[in-house]
Amino acid sequence: MAKLTEEIDRRRTFAIISHPDAGKTTLTEKLLLFGGAIHIAGAVKSNKIKKTATSDWMEIEKQRGISVATSVMGFNYGDYKINILDTPGHQDFAEDTYRTLTAVDSVIIVVDVAKGVEQQTRKLMEVCRMRNTPVIIFVNKLDREGRDPFEILDELESELKISVRPLSWPINIGAKFKGVYNLYEQTLDLFTPDKQKVSERVEIDSIDDPQIDEAVGEQDAAKLRDDIELINGVYPDFEEKDYLGGKLAPVFFGSALNTFGVKELLDCFVKIAPSPKPVVAQEREVKPEEEQFSGFVFKIHANMDPNHRSCIAFVKVCSGKFERNAPYKHMRSGKIMKFAAPTAFMAQKKNIVDEAFPGDIVGIPDNGNFKIGDTITQGETLHYRGLPSFSPEMFKYIENTDPMKSKQLDKGVQQLMDEGVAQLFTNQFNGRKIIGTVGQLQFEVIQYRLLHEYGAQCRWEPLSLYKACWIESDDAEALNAFKKRKHQFMAIDRDGRDVFLADSNYVLQMAQNDFPKIRFHFSSEY
Repeated sequence: MAKLTEEIDRRRTFAIISHPDAGKTTLTEKLLLFGGAIHIAGAVKSNKIKKTATSDWMEIEKQRGISVATSVMGFNYGDYKINILDTPGHQDFAEDTYRTLTAVDSVIIVVDVAKGVEQQTRKLMEVCRMRNTPVIIFVNKLDREGRDPFEILDELESELKISVRPLSWPINIGAKFKGVYNLYEQTLDLFTPDKQKVSERVEIDSIDDPQIDEAVGEQDAAKLRDDIELINGVYPDFEEKDYLGGKLAPVFFGSALNTFGVKELLDCFVKIAPSPKPVVAQEREVKPEEEQFSGFVFKIHANMDPNHRSCIAFVKVCSGKFERNAPYKHMRSGKIMKFAAPTAFMAQKKNIVDEAFPGDIVGIPDNGNFKIGDTITQGETLHYRGLPSFSPEMFKYIENTDPMKSKQLDKGVQQLMDEGVAQLFTNQFNGRKIIGTVGQLQFEVIQYRLLHEYGAQCRWEPLSLYKACWIESDDAEALNAFKKRKHQFMAIDRDGRDVFLADSNYVLQMAQNDFPKIRFHFSSEY
């Protein structure tokens, strides 16, 4: 028991989220550098084509230079075991990111100093607020021209609706950027642009230390002292409990590309960030230190190794100790399963693990047994919840262009849908298959992956729909009457549930008015 508590206390499981291009993947890479998990950072080219970052390893990600799937990376840093989930920033893959946020205990948000808070960041922050997830903000790219740091702080407060407290402060910005004063540890770090090395640290006693004047010049030192006085006067003192309650966000400044300000962020993060928390199941609240293992599948990834057509289910350990080859119960099917080759991740590199603790993410080879949201336990009946599928906003018919490959196409579509990349509906009127997504980019990704991973070719046919919504009713007669009236617009999802395909907002509102006994749901978790 003591070992279990000790292991839980040293775990830090968090996601890095941001708008595309704010520097999230670069930050992830630099954190791995400090953890000794990689030894040389892939210098990310500005044209984003020859990208070598460890966390973006799928072929299409290398071509497009964006992250489309959540990567999981674990490493040790000092006494801590850190699990990073690097999420896609692109809004077409927001759903993957929302689900990832159910598997983490805290979040680091990356904001570009020139662009400030962007739409995608706002949306993700809403999800954090719903779950009271503690947030740390890293303002990135200080070596480029950007906005005034105080202006950025105001925007963070108003846009993300959270109190902020700077724990580090930049000395100038852009071409004149000289370094960062660390308010958390009262140290001064001087900036030297270098992608591989860490900049030098000046040991000082306090903000009034004359060494600051020597290091940055009298004028900048005076401005720094004025800024710090203003910060201490205007912003609340940093209280750990406010941060842990999701009420206050500490802010750090730096340049991830130049490995600057990243170590300060990491050192503070491991001290203040929460270790794994209790998780609410439908039946009860489950505490991490309970002896019995339990966990849930928050993501499924097909073809992590293109040579073997394998899927991997990512399981977040919620309580107890997960052990290799131990018998566990799969709640949805009621089957007892043993896992001979569970893996831990360092991006694409996988190592077989014998045990895992709360906060850890374990990869389990999957032959079609798992769905997103499945619960696995040591025998107790538990169902973890909170993994929504949102109603798609774009729809297309998927058609097979090579009749000889229909098996490959079916298998590919099934596996990609298991990943939660998109949703599949079968039109009850004409039997055609419809793919629904949150964004246009997902259609390209699906087509590309079907061709390159399954050898199947598909083409898309346009379909003008407004929304897909799940319907149910306690009145069987009313449900049947609705399905009869709307038979051309009825489909079923992969779980056999009724879905109404509304072709306009007006049609949807009329249906809701005309059929008061029908409940319309816009997320599949009801």
